Amino acid sequence: MSPPVPALVRRALCLAAVTSLVLPTAPAAASGPGHCGRLPALDVPGAERQQAVCLDELTTAGTVASGHTDPADWAGLTPEALPTPRGVPGVQVDGHFPDSSTGNTNHGLHHDSQFVLRLPDRWNGGLVVAGTPGNREQYANDRAIADWVLARGYAFASTDKGNTGAAFHRDGRRPGDAVAEWNTRLTQLTRAARTVVAQRYDRPPARTLVTGMSNGGYLVRWQLENHPELYDGGVDWEGTLWRERGPNLFTFLPAALRHYPAVAAGGPDAATARAALYAAGFPKGSEFLWPYHHRIYWDLTQRVYREEFDPDFDGATEAGTPYCASGTPDCDADYDYAARPDEVRRAVGRVALTGRLGKPLLTVHGTLDVLLPISRSADAYARLVRSAGRGALHRTYRIEDGTHTDALVDSHPDRLRPLVPCHRSAFTALERWLGAGVRPPESGTVRRPAGSDATELLTRCPLDGRP
Repeated sequence: MSPPVPALVRRALCLAAVTSLVLPTAPAAASGPGHCGRLPALDVPGAERQQAVCLDELTTAGTVASGHTDPADWAGLTPEALPTPRGVPGVQVDGHFPDSSTGNTNHGLHHDSQFVLRLPDRWNGGLVVAGTPGNREQYANDRAIADWVLARGYAFASTDKGNTGAAFHRDGRRPGDAVAEWNTRLTQLTRAARTVVAQRYDRPPARTLVTGMSNGGYLVRWQLENHPELYDGGVDWEGTLWRERGPNLFTFLPAALRHYPAVAAGGPDAATARAALYAAGFPKGSEFLWPYHHRIYWDLTQRVYREEFDPDFDGATEAGTPYCASGTPDCDADYDYAARPDEVRRAVGRVALTGRLGKPLLTVHGTLDVLLPISRSADAYARLVRSAGRGALHRTYRIEDGTHTDALVDSHPDRLRPLVPCHRSAFTALERWLGAGVRPPESGTVRRPAGSDATELLTRCPLDGRP
């Protein structure tokens, strides 16, 4: 990331980031009811507060200046050079659903379950919905996803998932409640957004797609497993995997915390410690990424998510002791998920994935992901889908040299490639699958083309391996 924004990353717990892509020309879109037509008729079902406005520009090319996005929500997720499409006028609706938690400070509300809906004047008949990565707020997808799909003619809706910030685990009454609410809020927003689309354009969306990165990718999987009736398909961008018996964050992050200090020290124990990280799932060849992830992601992520599902581990201490050394009492570096009481695994089980997809899903995940290692995440989920008998609905594309945080490509352009063009290739492949019945390429590894320059890697990612 250039420059790094550790304070923001700590606040937002971003489990994902994105980078740039030259945008394709938007397909021909059906005309809407004139510029901002039917605005007074828009009514978000169940919303406690809402405000609809007519904007000359729905992308961040206009919403930054007009105050209809918050750059802090997506700061650090995309490089400064990310192209921004223009020329998408329409209606934006901001608001929130009833909720008792107060972490989201957008609009000065101090109210969670905030959402944003964007309805372009020139509509292609589709709707894209998303939850945010990490524990960011509702505008976190604006640069990574919203700008691109709006330029293609889609209506777009995003939710903050019902709780935000580093203390998200304080929400709810029992362990796992905060994460469970993420699923409920995306379902709620999808239903409401479909209704508002019909109000705006006099017909419901012909196609509803769900997408998201990291925690947002987890939501894609959960929605297609549990509410396939709401969607036509989805694209999962390096989604988090929750499984009651593992793998999950708690089966590999403690190993990173326990063994990385010996790797960094470089003493006689370094080789053994490095082998322990490999055994935990961290891929060989990713060692250059370990210092950054140790400093920014591993420790914080383990502690706050462990607090969400297992608050009793450290007694009255909230979310553990930062960077405690192995052997320190109640230290997350020594957390042993398998040895914890059954109620901890039951809490994870409440939000666990099953692999029982009800609609098509395409997954993209980088082979050098060292926050959610691919062998413990996308590969494991693909096996789960196959074991559930739903393999025909799923594709997994392992993106060679991709990592969890696309912004790191700026710092390591010779070693990393961005996932954003691969996500967009998967999205268009899903469109063809649903529209023309053209089945996407089979699951496999998308190799980094030899000799590719930065521009090529940012603009192309052929999933079938063809130049």
